[in-house]
Amino acid sequence: MVGKGLYGGQERAGDRAGIRAGGAQPAPVIILGSGASAAHGVPGMGALALQLSAVKPPTSWTADERSEWDKFIAQLAAGDDLESALQAVRPTERQTQFVASETRAFLLPHDLRVLQTLVADRRALPLSRLYLHLFDSTHKTVNVVTPNYDQLAEYAADAADVSTFTGFNYGYLQSRARHSNTRVFVNRQVTRTVAVWKVHGSLDWFQDSAGQIIGVRGMRDVPTGYSPLMITPGIDKYRLTHGEPFRTILGRSDAALENARAYFCVGYGFNDEHLQTKLIERCDRDSVPLVVITKELTTSARTFLGGGRCRRYLAIEEGTMGARAYMHDVPNGFDVDQPIWRLDRFLNEMTGVSA
Repeated sequence: MVGKGLYGGQERAGDRAGIRAGGAQPAPVIILGSGASAAHGVPGMGALALQLSAVKPPTSWTADERSEWDKFIAQLAAGDDLESALQAVRPTERQTQFVASETRAFLLPHDLRVLQTLVADRRALPLSRLYLHLFDSTHKTVNVVTPNYDQLAEYAADAADVSTFTGFNYGYLQSRARHSNTRVFVNRQVTRTVAVWKVHGSLDWFQDSAGQIIGVRGMRDVPTGYSPLMITPGIDKYRLTHGEPFRTILGRSDAALENARAYFCVGYGFNDEHLQTKLIERCDRDSVPLVVITKELTTSARTFLGGGRCRRYLAIEEGTMGARAYMHDVPNGFDVDQPIWRLDRFLNEMTGVSA
């Protein structure tokens, strides 16, 4: 059991980590990384790199563009990860759009399969349970910050019968919301809302050549005259975040991270400066509690946790007995006989209720 095995007495993981529900302070912020989606069959950057290696570039590209693409493929073949390979070349704007379009085409079928699974079983995403646990309080908003393009965070909220807000107005054909506190009201009361701050874009966001930005729910094909609005890895990543809607979304995600009383990271590898700068600052400055659950802690995560800037943390990865846990006062870790690196099993222990 997590309660006695980790902390002694009857204290549970959520108690020590600071992610209990309760309404006196802002709810813990949830940070979803690619590992959170991989658990449900959505491919990560490694699979995307293989996909891009296999696609044939358009015949309309110039000789220079073909040359840059060949360099990119060579970087991947040499063992570079996707981001490093894209940072090593200088793609044109239409090449950047090509990568975004191929990324969307590759990920969307997997995303939709998760939705189909959820239609058959509304409990298929343990993230829904986490939302309901945090809303078992006076909280009206739970903030999710994620670099993922997929819509699992939104699907999980739908399955939990709570509203979502992503910076766009409600409905199928969505324009950008003017106010970050745009909410649905029922009987003059604000509904419980999961605010999902997607710092790199979404499978359902698009932009036309004139700069018009829209969201279209359930859109399989890219609308005519539009391109996917997704920031892919590479040197353009930092330039594009200065434009809308990313500038506003980054501001809102920073505000959520600045005001959080705890952080709960699921499958996040600490490899994105856009997302984690504010988190790291607050862990260092304010000793904000941090919980990380993931299949395998990345080198970046280990470096951060072992660097002394995070003074209150619980990190859990897969282990030989079920899980391996690390804490600020037990940095070398210890074994746990349950696979609590998985969100569903972690929630069972945290809440004391098995789904």
